[in-house]
Amino acid sequence: MPLSPRVPELGALELLLAVARLGSVGRAAAELGVSQPAASARIKGMERQIGVPLLERSPRGSRPTETGRVVVEWARNVVEAAQALDAGIDALRERRDARLTVVASLTVAEYLMPGWLLALHQVSPDTSVTLRTANSADVAAHVLAGDADLGFVEGPTTPPGLGGAVVAADRLVVVVAPSHPWARRRTPLTGAELAATALVLREPGSGTREVLEQALAPYGGAAKPRLELASSTALKAAAMTGAGPVCLSELAVIEELATGRLVAVPVEGVDLARPLRAVWPAGHRPAGPARELLGLTRKR
Repeated sequence: MPLSPRVPELGALELLLAVARLGSVGRAAAELGVSQPAASARIKGMERQIGVPLLERSPRGSRPTETGRVVVEWARNVVEAAQALDAGIDALRERRDARLTVVASLTVAEYLMPGWLLALHQVSPDTSVTLRTANSADVAAHVLAGDADLGFVEGPTTPPGLGGAVVAADRLVVVVAPSHPWARRRTPLTGAELAATALVLREPGSGTREVLEQALAPYGGAAKPRLELASSTALKAAAMTGAGPVCLSELAVIEELATGRLVAVPVEGVDLARPLRAVWPAGHRPAGPARELLGLTRKR
């Protein structure tokens, strides 16, 4: 969905945050390397674009209006998300001077890794990172082969031959389109019902698939999938177009559930919680930048 014409560009939001922090358009302009007239014009343009006054100006400086304070908080979230995106994109680029190579499952790479990499950049700006993505089985294979300094997988156990540590918690959810009959259910799904239903699932080897199959083992295992897809994005698209119920990470559907594009279906009697783990070759604890990144994941 395209951005609304009322959403200012990123540079304008950064300027607004600087004014709110420094209390002066002039000081904010100097910090960002632009002239004060240009900064003032940009703020006025943003006020026209949004349609509300953002700053109270006086001889002592500038401060956000009551409405402006709300916009400042929203802008801070947008700028921080953009910084995390930039850190993630930078790590995806193959670089000859890379000092840390990370391979991560898709869920971890899409929804957690940008924030972790941003934190690493803040404490160790000279560390160069290369990030690769794979399903959990392939992550384990890459780490065992020495192709990565650190891996991140989804699943109930640490893969054989690897050491590991839990760095985050996740939960699988069953979601459907609002038009699906399950969206109007008044009672939770039972394990037997879920096991008997042809779901849209990730491919074999993914941590999501492994956790679901283990959770449904007491009910005879999962039925043959209606579709097998290779990413959370594809799963969400399939669910929204009515292809059938989908089981995927709760991290992946926060926005879709909040906006009503998907509906979560409660499930009883089935443990769909799962840990997310950092992994490394057994007997070789992470060192250097890998150890630093591992420590940051636990702090966050």
